[in-house]
Amino acid sequence: MFAVIKTGGKQYRVAANDLLKIEKVEGQVGDIVEIGHVLAHGEGENVTFGAPFVDGALVTAEVVEQGKNRTVIAFKKRRRQNSRRKIGHRQLLTTVRIAEILLGGAKPTKRAAAKAEAKAETKAEAAPKTEAEAAPKKEAKASETAAPLFKAPKGEPDDLTVIKGVGSVAAGQLNEQGITTFAQIAKLSDKDIAKIDEHMPFSTDQITDWREQAKDLAKK
Repeated sequence: MFAVIKTGGKQYRVAANDLLKIEKVEGQVGDIVEIGHVLAHGEGENVTFGAPFVDGALVTAEVVEQGKNRTVIAFKKRRRQNSRRKIGHRQLLTTVRIAEILLGGAKPTKRAAAKAEAKAETKAEAAPKTEAEAAPKKEAKASETAAPLFKAPKGEPDDLTVIKGVGSVAAGQLNEQGITTFAQIAKLSDKDIAKIDEHMPFSTDQITDWREQAKDLAKK
């Protein structure tokens, strides 16, 4: 049995197991694609023609390779006009192997259909799993971001903007990280300063200067 199909604006006469190159169709290697534009089919001298396509006829093919055709150059020159134009085109092609020619609304065989169904099931199973695995990571990351660098001391917070170089924005950022009093800043160790430098937009020199100022302010 043979069939005449139309795809990519071209017509092809195909039979089962034929290998041919057609204009690109979407699909990975091993996928089964369906070509529903069947112009005619027949066996021997018995040929059925469509108007323009045969109702209920379908051709399935397996994707063998995705590739490109050779480059075609279109060069145009106008005499004595100093005009030249050169355009290249490289057509995307898909190599397919004809699997079945189906008539009368017949469905693809279980082997062809099973491949598509198995792929869909694999994607469906992978999506929830990926989300389930990603959820704890997102929660852990969120908790790490939300946790302050230091534990704020009890009592009323000091006005950190009194420290030269600490504005209202910087004071708010320090408060969010648990730094609220002059005494707390005065007791910052070099390790604490390095920690602030790593996680906040303040340099080591800035924090060291604030520590020295805080020592005087904490005595008042």
